[in-house]
Amino acid sequence: MEWRSLVDLDCLAAWMDGQGLESGVIDDVVPLTGGTQNVLLRFTRGARTFVLRRPPLHSIANGSETMRREARILRALAGSDVPHPGLIAACSDEEVLGSAFYLMEPVEGFNATVGMPALHAEDPAIRRRMGFAMVDGALALGRIDPFAAGLGDMGRLENYLERQATRWRKQYEGYASHGGWRRDSLSGVEAVGTWLDEHCPTSFTPGIIHGDYHLANVMFRTDGPELAAIVDWELASVGDPLIDMGWLISTCPDDEDEVQPITRLEPSDGFPTIAELIAHYVTNSQRDTSAMLWYKVLACYKLAILLEGSNARAIAGRADREVGDRLHAQALILLAKAQRSIARGIL
Repeated sequence: MEWRSLVDLDCLAAWMDGQGLESGVIDDVVPLTGGTQNVLLRFTRGARTFVLRRPPLHSIANGSETMRREARILRALAGSDVPHPGLIAACSDEEVLGSAFYLMEPVEGFNATVGMPALHAEDPAIRRRMGFAMVDGALALGRIDPFAAGLGDMGRLENYLERQATRWRKQYEGYASHGGWRRDSLSGVEAVGTWLDEHCPTSFTPGIIHGDYHLANVMFRTDGPELAAIVDWELASVGDPLIDMGWLISTCPDDEDEVQPITRLEPSDGFPTIAELIAHYVTNSQRDTSAMLWYKVLACYKLAILLEGSNARAIAGRADREVGDRLHAQALILLAKAQRSIARGIL
């Protein structure tokens, strides 16, 4: 990604002058890579290091609005026990760099799905504690009162859970616009969707949700198993925090899986089982977790439908055929996992 066309350093420096953020030349600019399509730049100015985040040139959603939402979430998390990048300053004015952006503190840590330092790679006991640290991050986020934090308007809570299966069913049916794709492509999708409708929890306690909470969206400390930060807050909103826990357990390494559709941890021995992750959450949460099976099934259903979108585009010649076949196979495995859980009546 060529960041120079999207970040004018002179304009950025002038804006930072107005914010009282150090002085002098912006130096040591390093693009950061990861799972996001957003522009991430680490740089120094004066005696301080900053990380800039802004949307790409062509953003699927409203990139500026996403940046404003992310900055708002990070501002609300300040002083909490949720591991997160500290917000330094945010610019909602699109005139400065062509879009809204914000500056945050650099995070010293690593993405475990990319690789682990020797401390973590060589010790199963450390990896076990890493899994529980992921759950602790979700617990900490769920403890924040979104209304007291000024985020109460960031989610439509009426019929929130009832809308979940319907929303993803509509997305699945929309794939019919891709020529050649068949609605019966995913075996089990109808049965799982019907089960979700029939077993939807009747109530929940609102909280902040990350929206894409899995191993690739956290950074771990290099000196231990704890989280350094939860990152990539672009899908954050106010809803039911158990949605995040369902997403986590559906994407973590699982001995029953033929593949790992989202996250890969190598080596993975020592990492807690799904049952252990859930037990840790239940023990430490004050939420009603009696319907946790529903949240796991919902996550499998949602992820299967998202993956099938790539297959539909591939069938229509709009995406790589090999990738489409692979993601279709993963979607089928996810639905099979959901159906096994439903049949057992347990997670």
